[in-house]
Amino acid sequence: MAMTIHVDIVSAEQEIYSGLAQMLFAPAEQGEVGIAPRHTPLITRLKPGEVRVKINEKESQEFFISGGLLEVQPHLVTILADSAIRAHDIDEAAALQAKARAEEMLRDKSGKIDYATTQAELAQALMQLRTLERLRKRGS
Repeated sequence: MAMTIHVDIVSAEQEIYSGLAQMLFAPAEQGEVGIAPRHTPLITRLKPGEVRVKINEKESQEFFISGGLLEVQPHLVTILADSAIRAHDIDEAAALQAKARAEEMLRDKSGKIDYATTQAELAQALMQLRTLERLRKRGS
């Protein structure tokens, strides 16, 4: 039997995942990280993107997080997400609409918008769509 590590993914609203995994992949600020059992302790910030929990050779679960923190302890990995959703539950139409709305706002040169907020909204919509695309490619 392969070694496992306990993974908890929680957001301000709810616990979204708790269970054993062989591997976890997450979007750290400096690039994607892979966490396996016996990984060295670590705390890092996460950017918006896909978190993949590899449960075993045949099964994995995907989630979208809007950012947060990753903490690795000897037998536990915790993701404290700003918000989190199972990839299967992403509303593609809403993500496409948010993307279009943000792109339209960025084209507005009147100075009446908060460009940083709008760019963050656009990035989040794009990452949700990318997560859905990866999910479809894996055939999940």
